[in-house]
Amino acid sequence: MKVYIFGKKGLEENIPDLLKLLSELLDLGVDLILNKALEPQISDRQSFCFDDLTSFSQIDSVISVGGDGTLLELITFTRDSNVPILAVNAGRLGFLANLPLSATSRIIEQVTSSNKKFDRRSLIHLDSDNNIQVQQSFALNEFAITKRDTSSMIVIHTYIDGEFLNSYWADGLIVSTPTGSTGYSLSAGGPLVMPQTGNFIIAPINPHSLTVRPVIVPDTSKIELKIEGRSKKVLISLDHRSKSVPIGVKFELRKEDFYVNLIRVDSSSYFNTLRNKLNWGLDSRN
Repeated sequence: MKVYIFGKKGLEENIPDLLKLLSELLDLGVDLILNKALEPQISDRQSFCFDDLTSFSQIDSVISVGGDGTLLELITFTRDSNVPILAVNAGRLGFLANLPLSATSRIIEQVTSSNKKFDRRSLIHLDSDNNIQVQQSFALNEFAITKRDTSSMIVIHTYIDGEFLNSYWADGLIVSTPTGSTGYSLSAGGPLVMPQTGNFIIAPINPHSLTVRPVIVPDTSKIELKIEGRSKKVLISLDHRSKSVPIGVKFELRKEDFYVNLIRVDSSSYFNTLRNKLNWGLDSRN
């Protein structure tokens, strides 16, 4: 079995737990490859192979070590490879990466199992009439348009499958997948949506009218966006990747052609994650 370990800078406090995991995987005969960002953080570098992979065709599983941001970056490399990914939390909140790095035996059990269970997560795809490139044209969480360089609101004319929905006078607009419903969309007043429900969430950021609320549409829809405003540019983002673009560019959003296969942790569930991460049921006064 060949396993790829992906992490970013800033894991120094977690290196003992990581080395324990790597050592036990090696003892089981697992062939390990670590991405190069981990190399400066590991003192015993001679024991490991470091490489930034561009192809995952020979990889059986990938372990993402960090937080949700680490996983989002990893997906820009794995893309449509369908490689199973286990998101391990060495960060803070972690809706997607909710298995702690210290849980060595559980991580090994999930990665080496021949009967893995998957959470198949849909993505959102971006096209534009000006061929705007943002490193990769897809996002697991959301696509967002926000104003910049001025205090004036922007106007986002929105169409669903060619039918006019609304002109949003706002600071911006978020189009989220169900996975992203616990991210930026949530902070804009968007609903929590279960990952397998097959929807997009359209949520305005600070809309001018209080009657304008988030809308949920099927992910089979094509969403067209046309932007107007006093500024010459707006900021667009796909997950953590951002780019400044001219105000007149038109965008089309649709469901991406591939999915991300996250290895499902047996002891975890979506509702359990919501309760734990959002502190539901806890009295903050105590």
